[in-house]
Amino acid sequence: MRRRIVAAGAVFATLAATAGAATAIPAGAGTTQTRVVSANPAAWTPNVLDGAVKAITSVGNKIIVGGTFTKVRAASGGAVLSRPHIFAFDQGTGKIDTKFVPKVDGTVYGLAPGPGGTVYAGGAFHNVNGSATRGLTRLYLANGYRNGNFMKTTTGNGTVHSIVAGKDHLYVGGSFTSIKGVKRAGLARVSKYYGVVDTKFNVPISTPRAGELKVQKMALSPKGDRLVIDGTFLKVAGHSRPQVAVIYTTTAHPGLASWSTTRFSPRCSTAVDTYTYGIDFSPGGKYFAITTSGAKYNGTLCDSVSLWNTYGGGSTTPKWVNSTGGDSLYSVVVTGAAVYVGGHNRWLDNPDGRDSAGPGAVSRPGVGAVSSSTGKALSWNPTRTRGHGAEALYATSKGVYIGSDTDELGHEYHARLGFFPLP
Repeated sequence: MRRRIVAAGAVFATLAATAGAATAIPAGAGTTQTRVVSANPAAWTPNVLDGAVKAITSVGNKIIVGGTFTKVRAASGGAVLSRPHIFAFDQGTGKIDTKFVPKVDGTVYGLAPGPGGTVYAGGAFHNVNGSATRGLTRLYLANGYRNGNFMKTTTGNGTVHSIVAGKDHLYVGGSFTSIKGVKRAGLARVSKYYGVVDTKFNVPISTPRAGELKVQKMALSPKGDRLVIDGTFLKVAGHSRPQVAVIYTTTAHPGLASWSTTRFSPRCSTAVDTYTYGIDFSPGGKYFAITTSGAKYNGTLCDSVSLWNTYGGGSTTPKWVNSTGGDSLYSVVVTGAAVYVGGHNRWLDNPDGRDSAGPGAVSRPGVGAVSSSTGKALSWNPTRTRGHGAEALYATSKGVYIGSDTDELGHEYHARLGFFPLP
């Protein structure tokens, strides 16, 4: 194969200093890479032995992984380790962290770096380390303890599907009805240290197209001035915004931007409540990409990746669209050198395919890369066993991580987690 709460404030200060490598929260998305990553996965990434990987982030030299899994093992083999829904390992060696072992009783859907050697986790859990903590928590990487200042920031009646860290705040999206007792339906902003709800940020979503009202995914621009959200909503702040909206975040009273599109209005498969999934900004923040599911329907953006200008008002159309021809794309990361996508895909460049390879289609099983300028598939084609699909892509200065529900990546055994290094 190549590849407990802590009682005293003084203790918290000690832990922060101990864990302290990289404490800064990034202003937003935007990891710049000037080259396409290798198609040969690194040999050192740990194996996730069950469930699926749903989220990946980094804090300093630590990579943190969340999902539905419960067991992991080093790439070199050895003991199977119990890691319910979250674990951490060292970048470059894959050494699984034996001190960061929080007990989380439900799926982790979102992760984001926190201050003071911590990581935020959001999901469908109700308890962390044996104490009631619904949907949202902040954990010390030094030992897996919950942060005492943040521990009462819990959600009401729902799940956290996505979290994004900004300079001073954490953005929270999902299907919840409140945070820390403050009514917020599916979208909120809280302070990074204490989890206090920002009452100035109140941009209500409403009118679900199907199922429950929720924000599915979010992305924050590198400048931190725009937040893109997608989900089941048809309206935001009372205005028509079918499934996708842009929110300006840096004014005294944040609100809905004039950016809008009708391209996500058409109905796709009724089997999904929203067909919008992954979002990521370009390193400069001038554009963002969105991936979708929804089956093949001519003239729609179902089962595609599309690129959008961030700024400007009124009805907007995509710069380009790359269609799979009937397969879901769940995740996306934009690096400048490429727009990487992951999902259940068999092909890219396949607008005329219908669960078949149409004219011009290129084989890209489970993962692929698209040119940000042309929207055409790049030659990068490591392949991945498709399964349900890859729901997590994460870029660092060293390469791109991918998380999924299958065991083969780049024609090798890499259970549910892999890393493509820069050449």
